[in-house]
Amino acid sequence: MTPEELADRLDAAADRTGPAVRRAVQQAGTTGRDLIRVNASGRPGPNVVTGQYRASWQTSTRAIPDGAICTIGTRAPQGRRLEFGFWDMTDSIGRHFFQPPFPHVQPALPAIGAELRAKVQHAVEEVFGD
Repeated sequence: MTPEELADRLDAAADRTGPAVRRAVQQAGTTGRDLIRVNASGRPGPNVVTGQYRASWQTSTRAIPDGAICTIGTRAPQGRRLEFGFWDMTDSIGRHFFQPPFPHVQPALPAIGAELRAKVQHAVEEVFGD
């Protein structure tokens, strides 16, 4: 392979890198959201009452140069309370509360990381594997 051919292959790979990594990040984010929803479907995570909390988990992926950022989250007000619980809380009218944590995000993190690594590795092989 001549230096010119190598330069052409690297240019072509550079053009394909961003979109491939964006697809990988988006797919890993979707898988992560699904894992969190599964974990939020009963013990040891929170029980399902109406399904609205579980459905409130969303992903948002945006492109950055040569990659992407994916955020997985919920705007539901009970999200932090369910994940972390709270100890010894008294509200404004004097009611006393104690809620143990029902983790559903933390247990999904190792699988989300593994999924992201696998998807990015596949993207790199797709771009450079000729």
